[in-house]
Formats: sequence, structure tokens, C-alpha cells
Amino acid sequence: MSETIEKTIVKDVQTKKNNTGPFLIMVGLMFIVGFLTVVNQQFQAPLQEALLSEAGSLENTLATFITFAFFMGYPTMGNIASSWVDNKGHKTTLIRGLILLVGALGIEALSAKFANLPSVAIGESAVPQAFFIFLVGSYALGCAMAVLQTVINPFIAVCEVPGTSSVTRLSIAGALNSIGTTAAPFFVAGIIFGGVAPEVAQILLPLSILMIVIAVVAGVLGKIELPNPMASDDGEEVDPSTLTKSIWSFKHLTLGVIAIFVYVGAEVAVGSNLVLHAKQIGLQKETYAFMATIYWGSMLVGRLCGSFLAKIPGQTQLLVTAAIALVLTVAGMLTQQLWLLVGIGLMHSIMWGAIFALAIDKLGPYTAKGSGALMIGVAGGAILPWVQGVSADALGDWQMTWGIVILCEAYLVYYALVGYKHNLD
Repeated sequence: MSETIEKTIVKDVQTKKNNTGPFLIMVGLMFIVGFLTVVNQQFQAPLQEALLSEAGSLENTLATFITFAFFMGYPTMGNIASSWVDNKGHKTTLIRGLILLVGALGIEALSAKFANLPSVAIGESAVPQAFFIFLVGSYALGCAMAVLQTVINPFIAVCEVPGTSSVTRLSIAGALNSIGTTAAPFFVAGIIFGGVAPEVAQILLPLSILMIVIAVVAGVLGKIELPNPMASDDGEEVDPSTLTKSIWSFKHLTLGVIAIFVYVGAEVAVGSNLVLHAKQIGLQKETYAFMATIYWGSMLVGRLCGSFLAKIPGQTQLLVTAAIALVLTVAGMLTQQLWLLVGIGLMHSIMWGAIFALAIDKLGPYTAKGSGALMIGVAGGAILPWVQGVSADALGDWQMTWGIVILCEAYLVYYALVGYKHNLD
């Protein structure tokens, strides 16, 4: 009997040690996700200048369509990716996502090779074919990110690491994600397009190097063993055919999908369209690039601090940050003081982890499907910033379009007060 107990204890200790390694791998992948997501967003302004000079009144609409195409990849692949997780496992799904990521970067890089093709007429506007090739690559990039995040987020949320909670682990991963997002504006403005007038040919070499890096990561991951944190305590996999409930029967998850939709929409609208607003009112390139860096950098600071907030409930964290973000957005819109909007980054920093943890709370064997459903909500990053861009073209100004973000922050206050409560008791 004592020998059996000893083996059990050793096995438990080994399992806990093994979970720390995979957790760190997922955290590293979150850096890649954050970096490439914001790199893609920051292409809006330089590609607007390089490719959309003859787009006329569609200039903002088409520029924000880069982000729209990217985030539409999430609802496309969310359910597919969760199905891959159920049927093929976490590791295979991650490798598929990385392979798709390499292909997406290749398509974007390919747009640089077709910069001299004739433009396509849209009404009185003329848009180069290279722009549409880049949009396809942007969409494929979003599909790849959806696959990766469908695995990464629930893995981090439920993977037991001593001394942490699910919100804490998501905040730690979010901090690495924010390091990537903070570096991205400088990478685009300072390295890819630094010092010269933007040309689409400038993206070819950097994106080719990134393709090689991601391919190496996929190769290394293929040689590493990853446990399934969603398996039962005895290590057995859950049979997807035994899951009979509709994932939408969980009210807190359904409202959480909406919360992810408005949160990502608000985060991306501020992070990407702030640059276009600053550009429109005449701020210098160095100034609005610095604004973007500070916005994403403040998210890093907030997530580093958020990793120490394990004792504060996720709904409390969400309520406080959403309420402050709401006030800052209202003030920024009314005064057109863009630095107030930059400050929203600090508030947005811990929202993803809080919403995600609240939305998948007590889903048990439905966690993977719930994660896939939450990826549908990421489409907010496509729709809301693009709607804001269309509104800016229609109104001739960006100032009043920040009302869209105000509505988003107001919903997050509601979710933190009421919507997060589950109907599982």
C-alpha cells in the first residue's frame, strides 16, 4: 500500500512539474500572437500611404479593411480549431496553426512582388491589385491566430501551475503578449518603413525572415510532448461524442462571446485607428507611432501588474477597468485629446484574461468548445474598427466615431456586474 501511495505522489509531483514547461511554451506562443497581430494592424497607415493614394473617399474604409480581414479569420476558424483540438489534440492543432501562419505571411509578402500590376477601379477610386493580395494574406493570418488561440487560452486557463490562478496565468501570458504588441509598432515604423516614404516592397524581406522563424518554432514544437490539461484526473481523454449540450446553453459563455466581441473591437479600434485619427489631424509620424507604442506598452505594464492580482476576483478587475475606460473614452472624444485614448491601454490590459476566465468558468469537458466559441467573438476586432473607419469617411472626421468604443466599454461594465453569472448551479 505504501509503495502505491509513494508512486502516486511521485506521479502527481511529476505531473505538476510537467505542466510548468508546457505553460511556458504557451506563454512564448502568446508573444508571437501579440507581435504579429499588431504588426498587421500597424500596416494600415503605411500601406494607406503606399497603396491607397488614389482611393479618394474610400481611403479610411480600405485601410481599416486590413484589420477587418485579419479578424474575420477568427470566426471562420474558431469552431474548426476546437474540432481539431477534440479530434487531433493540442499539439497537432498548434502545429497546423503555425504552418498556416507561415503560409499567411507568405501571401502578404507576395503582395510586394505584384506592386506594379494595374489598379482596380472602384467607382472613382483606383486600388492596386497588391492591396487585395495583402488582404488575403491578412485574412489567412487571422485564421492562423484563431487556431493558435483556441489552444493557447484554455490551456493556460486550466493548466495547473503551483501558486497561480487561471486569471493570474492568463495575465502572465498576456504580459508576454503585450511585450510583442509593444515591440510591433516600432518594428513596423522604425525597422520596416523607418526614415523613408512607405513602399510595399519594403515588407518582403522582414516577412520572409518571420516565415523562417515561425517554421523553426513549428519544427521544435513537433519534437516536444504536450499534456492535455483538459483530460480527466486519471489522464483519460474526454470523448467529444458524449458532449450533448449546446455550447450556447451556457448563458455566461454566450454573453462572454459578446464581451470578447466588444472588448477586442474596442482594443483594436483604439490601437489601430488612433494612428489614423492622429494622422488626419496633422500629427507627425514619430508622434503617432509613439502613441501606438505607449498604448500597447501600457497594456504590458497593466498585465505585469495584473499577474499579481490573483486575490481580486476577475469580475471586480473587469468592472473597475471597464468603468475607467468608459470615462477616458468619453473625455477623449469630447476634447479630441488623443492622449486620453492612449491611456485606455492600461485599462484594456487585463480585460482579456478576466473575460476569458469568467466565460469558461465551470464548463468542464465543454472548455475546448467554449474556447472555440469565444474565438467567434474576436470578430469584433474586424467589424467595429472597420465600422469606425467607414463612419470616419462618412462624417469626414474621426472625433465622434469614438462613440462606438463608448458603447463597447458600457457593455463590459454590464458583463462585470451581471453577465458573468453562470446558470450551472
